[in-house]
Amino acid sequence: MKRIGIIAMAMALVIGLSHCKKEQNVQTNENETVAITLDIRSGGTRMDVNTSTGEVTYEEGDVIYVVSSGKYIGMLTHNGTNFSGPITNPTVGEPLHFYFLGNVTPAETLTAGTTESCSVVISDQTEHLPVIEYAPSDENYTAGATAFTAFLLNKCALVKFNVTTSSEAATCVMGFNNKVTVDFTDASFAYSQTNGGNITLPSGSGEKWAILLPQEAMEAGEAGSAYSQDGTYMGTCGAVPAIAENGYISTGIEVNISTQGETPNDNPEGSINGLFTINANGNQVYFSQGNLQYRASTNTWRFAEHQWNYVGGKFDINEYGNVGGSSNDSISSTYSRWIDLFGWGTSGYNHGAVCYQPWSISTDYLQYYAYGFFNFNLNDESGKADWGYNPISNGGNQENMWRTLSKDEWAYVFNTRNTLSGVRYAKAIVNGVKGMILLPDDWNSSIYSLSNANYGGAYFAGNNITGTEWLTVFEPNGAVFLPAGGYRKESSIYSPSTWGYYWSSSYQINFNFFAYSICFNETYMNEFPSYDNRYKGFSVRLVHDVQ
Repeated sequence: MKRIGIIAMAMALVIGLSHCKKEQNVQTNENETVAITLDIRSGGTRMDVNTSTGEVTYEEGDVIYVVSSGKYIGMLTHNGTNFSGPITNPTVGEPLHFYFLGNVTPAETLTAGTTESCSVVISDQTEHLPVIEYAPSDENYTAGATAFTAFLLNKCALVKFNVTTSSEAATCVMGFNNKVTVDFTDASFAYSQTNGGNITLPSGSGEKWAILLPQEAMEAGEAGSAYSQDGTYMGTCGAVPAIAENGYISTGIEVNISTQGETPNDNPEGSINGLFTINANGNQVYFSQGNLQYRASTNTWRFAEHQWNYVGGKFDINEYGNVGGSSNDSISSTYSRWIDLFGWGTSGYNHGAVCYQPWSISTDYLQYYAYGFFNFNLNDESGKADWGYNPISNGGNQENMWRTLSKDEWAYVFNTRNTLSGVRYAKAIVNGVKGMILLPDDWNSSIYSLSNANYGGAYFAGNNITGTEWLTVFEPNGAVFLPAGGYRKESSIYSPSTWGYYWSSSYQINFNFFAYSICFNETYMNEFPSYDNRYKGFSVRLVHDVQ
């Protein structure tokens, strides 16, 4: 789906973006579905930004969302000449409401007749400018009506940046409202920041136009910084005046990226450089470079060398895993190789549970209570029930640098967060290992397009990624892979290479013997949150909070 690529100074308004007049022909049929056609007077071909005409035009593939009585009722698609598409059950006697959301995929699934709001993030502006527009129809809907008119008003502003950069990568400016949430019930727009408020401009120095959402004025440097997307250079963004709806700022805001160094969010040792938002407040984390592993004979914790590494063990008559000579079914207090399936809260710290050692194999769930009680999460009290409290030998080697995601954070990563590509996860086979790919917030679909995205019922084989592809394309761009390592009960291994189980830090509220987790297999992914017995050995993937 393409995003808008034309917006400029209004001719009808002294300052502002233009209105677009639409004509719609409406026909009804027997099942109460209405087919609408919008005849765009200004033509259907987009050009580059033209600051002298102020015209907003459209091209094939652009979409407009239609709302009636506060609920989404259908989507109109531009065919190169006009917009057309079906709408379902519009309310007689009330206007239709039209929303153009810059062709950014909404975070929410829109369901006709039920959806009352949606949100989009306009961070990625490297190719097109994601204009946000809205208008009600001039006429109320009447059964059998054949024509409607509406003047779409811009809910954003066109702003010019003058960029000086020493990098050939895209330019990122921080601290701007880049998320818009639309309430269909009252046609209201709320603006906020996510992922640091990043707006990504096209690469290179020179004049760069961008779409900004309304917000208060910012002094120079208040946005925090600007930096090149490849992390090689950083710098500053000049003062930004207040941004108003339908605004136009042609006095260039100076951006200078010439200091060689690290990005503002420098990732720690042992982490993947992708940023993942974990809650509605916009907090972000880095994932560790691989699953957590432990060697009892030396009391050493480490992250797996590669993201596809899992220890495995013997299941039926076959051996599984790819960590040389190691096996989870050999778990003991003196084992000299690696294990990576752990009972809940078995961090090795004596935090109050009976079974707190990584090699614990008891099947009495009462012995796995964090801090000695059923109603504590791993991060409560001292936090030492969480595996991440340990010094990780290849992860900074200091206490309390890492932690385990809560059930709500896992759910947000998989189901809720906004990404530039619209893709949050996909099942895959990576270097011959089955598992789950998580894509970072700023993943650009031009890097690699995954099949069956955001679909838990997909087969692993829908995406087959070689080890070379992973190490040269996916991992450098922040992608995370969760291998399907199976689970352990006592010293027996089950379902390696077919099921993946990962602990959260959250206890299960209604059943004392459970804790929350995520799990997936060939055709299934749990409906969050899932939970299981605390004594089972699951994989652990740690995260580091972005400061």
